[in-house]
Amino acid sequence: MSTAEASMSVEIKEYSFSNADFERVRLLIRKTAGINLNATKQNMVYSRLSRRLRVMGYASFKAYLDDLESGHSDEWQEFTNALTTNLTSFFREEHHFPLLTQFIQSKSSQPIKIWCAAASTGEEPYSLAITVSECFAGGTPNAKILATDIDTNVLETASAGVYAADGHKGLSEQRRNRFFLKGTGANAGKIRARPELRKLIEFAPLNLLSSEYAVPADFDVIFCRNVLIYFDKPTQYAVLKRLSRHLKPGGLLFAGHSENFSDCRDIFRLRGKTVYERVDPRHSTAADQTIGLRTVLAQ
Repeated sequence: MSTAEASMSVEIKEYSFSNADFERVRLLIRKTAGINLNATKQNMVYSRLSRRLRVMGYASFKAYLDDLESGHSDEWQEFTNALTTNLTSFFREEHHFPLLTQFIQSKSSQPIKIWCAAASTGEEPYSLAITVSECFAGGTPNAKILATDIDTNVLETASAGVYAADGHKGLSEQRRNRFFLKGTGANAGKIRARPELRKLIEFAPLNLLSSEYAVPADFDVIFCRNVLIYFDKPTQYAVLKRLSRHLKPGGLLFAGHSENFSDCRDIFRLRGKTVYERVDPRHSTAADQTIGLRTVLAQ
């Protein structure tokens, strides 16, 4: 086979995937998960979803999408899992953790409740658990961490707390030795979160687009980083409004490095670099409320 012929054969796809199919996927994932897929992501979508077609025995994308829309609920979760991006690492956006430490220490002996609303494979909630443990200077932390995610597959990984050698990024040697067990034999190079660290965290599935969140309403801190950037402004505002109902007045919301919620001053005020403090609704001004209303009406 010539080089040209080989190149042509690589381009042949197992399934036909039209622009109309792609647009259907974009509409469905936006409706179910709030994710706005960029028009340049067509190849990525094909790559991820074609695996589901193969596993489930579908002959075409049309048949697969028709089945989804007809109420094939068992596949909805797999569809969402396939299109969810889970880029994370231990102590990602490290500048957040000194402020978190100061906030926890300011609470003295009070119990601390933290919600990690985009837990992914677990590096973020374990980073939170490590920070909490260090704040209590060797004693038993008076803290609880709820870790949620829309992707049930990554939650399984997070709950196990096992990471391969290339997944240690962001962890110092001192923290690895203190908070993780080292694998031996076939598990050499892997680490596993110690039981005392894992027991601080409860893992549960949750979709941020749900109209109500079945979680407590008295968190001191919420980490919701690098998720809302995929939502449009009205959806961002609606999610932030719901999140605020589960955060104590004066509680902190930690956002991602590319996220800016300056249009939501009726809910949150900037406290630090991508860190927001919940505004007490009794003290928000008419001007703040107008800003929030403009955000909802935008677009």
